[in-house]
Amino acid sequence: MDFITVTAKTVQDAILEASLQLETFRDNIEYEVIEEGTSGFFGFGGKKAVIRARKKVAVEDILKEDIAEAPKKTEKREYKREKKEFKRDYKETKREYKEFRGEKKEERKETREVREPEVFQEERKPVKKEETAAEVSPVMEETDREERHERRVAVLTPQEQEEVKNRAEKFLKDVFASIDMEVGVETTYADEVLNVELSGDEMGVLIGKRGQTLDSLQYLTSLVVNKGRSGYTRVKVDTENYRSRRKETLENLARNVAFKVKRTRRPVFLEPMNPYERRIIHSALQNDPYVTTHSEGEEPYRKVVVTLKRNNNRDKS
Repeated sequence: MDFITVTAKTVQDAILEASLQLETFRDNIEYEVIEEGTSGFFGFGGKKAVIRARKKVAVEDILKEDIAEAPKKTEKREYKREKKEFKRDYKETKREYKEFRGEKKEERKETREVREPEVFQEERKPVKKEETAAEVSPVMEETDREERHERRVAVLTPQEQEEVKNRAEKFLKDVFASIDMEVGVETTYADEVLNVELSGDEMGVLIGKRGQTLDSLQYLTSLVVNKGRSGYTRVKVDTENYRSRRKETLENLARNVAFKVKRTRRPVFLEPMNPYERRIIHSALQNDPYVTTHSEGEEPYRKVVVTLKRNNNRDKS
């Protein structure tokens, strides 16, 4: 049988994909590694693994020969058993491949639209004004938490504004040049925030999973901009209006989770988020009469918890 050429992220992934293309399990293929996969800088510029592979044993042909040469019932039963085992192994290989490729559907999607009922049937107990006034808003709590980790925000002169803009542009252009990416970098300074807008053909790569790569670039840019300065300059790195789209996604998520909490009457723990994203969740639900939110854990694993509103359950830690 002729060799096939398979490309994947790693050699093991390429072997797995080859076994699916050849419709056999991994023990029944022989392969030659043409190129090892490498990971790039920040996940950019990496190279995929390439292998040549073919079947060691044509399992299906052997089974067909067996059935032709085995007219006896015992041999037929043996054939059926082997065929069943082959199908089981093939399905297992295919399942592993789907998990690797991320094709397995998530049970919950962040942006799934869920229409809330017009009337929620649970009786709402009145909340005393004294208790409400004494509470600390989760939105303010997240703001305070974030600001505790930052120095005093500086008001920059026009000359200082140009300096921080130049620092950010030089740093990011050097990073993108080192990984052979053509990315436009545009900076503006407004409302005591240095805004950095990135543009190019591969912005999805720069955004990363749920904005993690973009957040990393923003964090590193902030370190470079504020190095050796007495005051603190806020930095916001964005591309293709991602921050606004992410905010809308999180607001939809908050409403969907609130609906689930009302329906199941059980708390829901969201995935860990940064302070900015936690504030979005808190803000989206702060006026909901039936649910309340608070944050638990320590950075970077701190997460939002959504619970039914109860007079005796108001932990806003």
